[in-house]
This record gives sequence, structure tokens and C-alpha cells, in this order.
Amino acid sequence: MNIQPYLIPAHPIQFEEEIKKSTFITYLAHTPTVDQAKQFVDKIKSIHSDARHNCWGFVAGRPEDSMKWGFSDDGEPSGTAGKPILAQLSGSGVGEITAVVTRYYGGIRLGTGGLVKAYGGGVQQALKQLQTIEKKITTQLRVELDYGFMPIAQSLIAQYGAFEVNAEYGVDVVLIIEIEVREVESFTQNMINKSGARAIITPFTGK
Repeated sequence: MNIQPYLIPAHPIQFEEEIKKSTFITYLAHTPTVDQAKQFVDKIKSIHSDARHNCWGFVAGRPEDSMKWGFSDDGEPSGTAGKPILAQLSGSGVGEITAVVTRYYGGIRLGTGGLVKAYGGGVQQALKQLQTIEKKITTQLRVELDYGFMPIAQSLIAQYGAFEVNAEYGVDVVLIIEIEVREVESFTQNMINKSGARAIITPFTGK
């Protein structure tokens, strides 16, 4: 499992241009899963059901996870639309993103080179406008400790950018916290050291 954060789209983007009387409209959206990517493609296809082509590509996970990539030329000559779209997305370093490029044909043929440039270029221009946010890979921990160690726990939770999901106050305090996976080992070691090994920290399985 890769625990490093990665970039995802913050907002949808739309970019439109005319090339030799054909109108190309590029849409970018945040799509965390393959199913959501396909739903977004279907949504754009329904909006532009009168268009000659709705070509698309998606990276529906981590940017480097090619198992979650997909593309379609949607009737354009093979390799002239879907692949250039995907090439721009996969080269952007942004994950969980889908691009759909709608083409309204203007009567002038662009040729294979022109199509590659038009589809890839539209996505390239849209990506320049894209704002991204960092997606952190997190997990949940169960922290059981004496009441006296709460100030230490709260200080460390803040220090590691974690947050409290739940707290139960019984004989001891039981905290459920969400924390970045890459910080778990350091947080656990710090908590054990500062509590004199009296804090019990285990992965939280939701049970």
C-alpha cells in the first residue's frame, strides 16, 4: 500500500475552443472510483447527446495506478482521442480525475495528427486551470489511556495533524483518532514513551 499523499481535483473545470469550425468542449471532474468516472462520462454524454463524439479518459485512483485507467475514442479514428486524453491525465500527477471532450463536428476533417493535437491540447489547457488539493492516506487508531494522560494525547493528536473521531469516558478514556498512515509509527512510539508505556494503541477496526 502506497501511503504517500497525492493530488486530486478541487473543482470541476470546463474549457472550450474552436478548431477548424469544430467545437471542442473539455470537462474535468473529481471521480474517486471507476464507477464514478463512468457515471460522469454518461452525464456529459446525456448533456451533449447531439454531439458527434464524446471522447474520454480517466485516472480513477492514485495517479500511478494504471489498473484504474480507462479511455475511449467514441467513434474517432483509433488512438486519436482517448489515448491523447489519458496521456495528459496520467502525465499530470493528479489522481481521481476524469476528462470528457465533446466534439461538435464543423465539416472540416482534422486528420489523425490534428485530432490528437485537438483532444490532447484541450485537456492540457483545462489542466492548466485546474486547482488541486492533497489527498492524505489515513487510518484509525484506538487509544486507551488514563485520564491523566489526556493532555499529552491531545497535544500529540494536534502535533500529528490527526483528529478525534470518537471518545468514550469510562474507567479509562478510549479515543478513536484518524491519522495519516505514514505518521502512525511515530505517533504510537511518542504516545507510549510519554505515557510510560501505559497508553494502549491498536488499529481500530470499527468494532
